Amino acid sequence: MAEQRLARNRTSAGTSTRRASAVRGPEKAAQLACARLEALIGHAPEGASAVRRTEEGWCVVVDALEVARIPDTTSLLASYEVQLDRDGELLEYRRVRRYRRGSADE
Repeated sequence: MAEQRLARNRTSAGTSTRRASAVRGPEKAAQLACARLEALIGHAPEGASAVRRTEEGWCVVVDALEVARIPDTTSLLASYEVQLDRDGELLEYRRVRRYRRGSADE
């Protein structure tokens, strides 16, 4: 009987841990995407320009500084689409755009 209670408690603890690690909200998804991308590409993220929920988890567009130049308006940035699962683990990323900081959107 005590063994059954112990097993039930372990199962409940494992379930609550899994739920606690799930990404709660777009702010957390954006933070995780920026951190995961920087670890992979080595370029400092400027921030997230888009966040949307998907069936698998989250899709975040992260803008990163790729080439710093003087003046700053000529620096090259890139937009990366970062796919995270529901727990915030990186599924995939890809560069979708590269542009000068001073350029206007089309």
